[in-house]
Amino acid sequence: MSNLSKLIQERNIKALILDMDGVITNTAGLHAEAWKKLCDSFLRQRSEQDGKAYEPFNLKEDYQTYVHDVPRIDAMRNFMASRGITLPEGEPSDSVGNNTLVGLGERKDYYFHELLKQNGVVVFDDAIQWVKEQQQAGMKTAIVSGSRNCLTILRRAGLDKLFPVRVDKVVANELKMKSKPAPDIYLEAARRLGVQPQETAVFEDTEGGVEGAKAGDFGLIVGIDRGLNQERLETKGADIVIKGFAAELKAQKATSLN
Repeated sequence: MSNLSKLIQERNIKALILDMDGVITNTAGLHAEAWKKLCDSFLRQRSEQDGKAYEPFNLKEDYQTYVHDVPRIDAMRNFMASRGITLPEGEPSDSVGNNTLVGLGERKDYYFHELLKQNGVVVFDDAIQWVKEQQQAGMKTAIVSGSRNCLTILRRAGLDKLFPVRVDKVVANELKMKSKPAPDIYLEAARRLGVQPQETAVFEDTEGGVEGAKAGDFGLIVGIDRGLNQERLETKGADIVIKGFAAELKAQKATSLN
């Protein structure tokens, strides 16, 4: 039995809440590419207007610093501020043609959907298999996301039927919930599953996500480190950090054979 399985058993966990991007799907790369396409084209336009050169969007540093796990309008504002640019927020009705924070956000979304059509959705097969095995064993499951594209992505990946409960940005906006690191989306997912936070495990790959689960007083917080984030996830409150679910599947198979 793996350490994760032991913790799930010892803490009497009855439900699992899993973040989509980084845990179930690998769409962060597409989001980063959409951000780069948007920001670089805008900065080129702005450079011609201002008569000065602006540093292009850095796929690794800028995405991690300003964008990842940050509400889109805030991410847009913070990135532009890093280049010394201030833009009006705009109106909710602004479209892709408006150079406001809202309009640029819509344009980024447009680029993301174009990339999604071209490249499809990459899923972590080990995570999908592990979730299915947990469901077969009677575990309740929910998926959460800070993206309003969550359902579109799940449908494209053929996973929309896998999770009976979904709490994403669309739901969060409807219920006026706060974004991560607030615990709102996790608490709502637990409520919809009919379980208490203390009997629920949350799986997150970001510091803000782990911090949110910690604030919600969840029974088990599992950090997913598919890069070099173990120490940071532990610092924010992860009870255990795993590289993925392949080792969990292997341990479960070994247990079933004994």
